[in-house]
Amino acid sequence: MAYRLITANRNYSSWSLRPWLLMTALGLPFDDRIETFVTLNNYDAFRAFSPTGQVPVLIDGDRTVWDSLGIVMYLADRHDGVWPTDPDARAWAMCAVAEMHGGFSALRNERTMTVGQRVAPHGVSPALTKDVARLTELWAEGLERFGGPWLAGREFTAVDAFYAPVAFRVRTYGIDVGRAGGRWVEAMLAHPAMQAWEQAALAETFREEGHEAEVAATGIVTADHRAAPV
Repeated sequence: MAYRLITANRNYSSWSLRPWLLMTALGLPFDDRIETFVTLNNYDAFRAFSPTGQVPVLIDGDRTVWDSLGIVMYLADRHDGVWPTDPDARAWAMCAVAEMHGGFSALRNERTMTVGQRVAPHGVSPALTKDVARLTELWAEGLERFGGPWLAGREFTAVDAFYAPVAFRVRTYGIDVGRAGGRWVEAMLAHPAMQAWEQAALAETFREEGHEAEVAATGIVTADHRAAPV
């Protein structure tokens, strides 16, 4: 039986992107089920399939695996390629994934993900400046230590999937992540799985008012490449 992966709107759902991208890039078969965000808080509706009332959720037979990090760890026990094979790269990738999962709150809150829009931000807070500096440092370290083109070496792994939503944010808001980071962002945006996610995001016609308001609060929307809303 193939896995079932439950995710949400392609334009907004950064947490959903991570396991979807990893499983797609690794060629792991799964049934792709989308549950639409109808408000900013979908807890009650999503509790029907998710213990936390959030996405993503992986269904494997009678087993429910929740949270993007939980899903990645579960898959790593069952499939090769989730983590780098080199021990040093593997340790670095695991730490970088944990840092992304638990940190970068200013980046998340002040630069919310919107795949199809381009935004000129109103300003940059000290907390966001700190997050971007750390991000730039971390990416440059991984690319230099392990030789690229991916963050932990020659193969696309979980650490790339975990930072993939940031690649969209870099483009949307024009964030400077340095020369090395910029090359990685270009490679990420060109990845076939990322392009498939982006095309699905651009085709979405539904607009969730809360998410749209969050984007508008960050700055001036200079372009919107999504299909016209209905």
